[in-house]
Amino acid sequence: METVVGILPKVFLFAFVVGMFALVIRAFVRSGKEDKRIRQGWADLSRVAAEHDWAYEQRARGRATEYCGVGPMPGSGSNPSAWHYITGEFRGRSFKCYEYRYSNPLSGSSGVGESKKLTIESIFLVSAPSSGPFLQIGRPSKLDAVLGRRPRMLLGVPEFDENFRIVTDSEDFAHGILSDPLQAFLLSDSRAQKSPLRMRDDELFTWYTGTLSPQGVEERLDYLCDVLDRIPAQLWATT
Repeated sequence: METVVGILPKVFLFAFVVGMFALVIRAFVRSGKEDKRIRQGWADLSRVAAEHDWAYEQRARGRATEYCGVGPMPGSGSNPSAWHYITGEFRGRSFKCYEYRYSNPLSGSSGVGESKKLTIESIFLVSAPSSGPFLQIGRPSKLDAVLGRRPRMLLGVPEFDENFRIVTDSEDFAHGILSDPLQAFLLSDSRAQKSPLRMRDDELFTWYTGTLSPQGVEERLDYLCDVLDRIPAQLWATT
């Protein structure tokens, strides 16, 4: 008859195996729920677009090409598709949004024939009153210098310079855009902590890693319009 000392390791091993199975099952359940949520969001996009009289294409081949070099987009591409491509008008401004998809070469496959993990970036742009020089406002990172990124511009406002990194082709333009109302807005609004801004020609961009959903579209378009509302109107007349 086995002693207690002999039985305990078997009990612990059994409990460990049962626990691992439970973790795997929970992971599959969570993954299934997340997949269902994402697919429901995609399905809702066409309905919401129709309700707002926006144009919607599930896949617009080559339409992402013109935005190469912006945010997470590659510097160049061979007719990249814009997935769930939506265009229309929001708060009196024309807009576009879409998903850009690519396979991350650093992720995924552990064996021959296995596919790499798909990365999805959601990109939003709203028309500005006029064109302006290149300007990007985002969060500073310790990797900026390591990755050889362009030198940042300091606004001269300690709290803002600590929380944001400005890169621009025109410091005068950046000072004009970042007036006191916009500075205060970016420092106080939680969306600014996770939504970088990029000015290119007459369009203002933001983006995030993840899929499009009706809620995400409205939130980011609202954010871009809130930013544009706080830029002095006279600035556009001088660009």
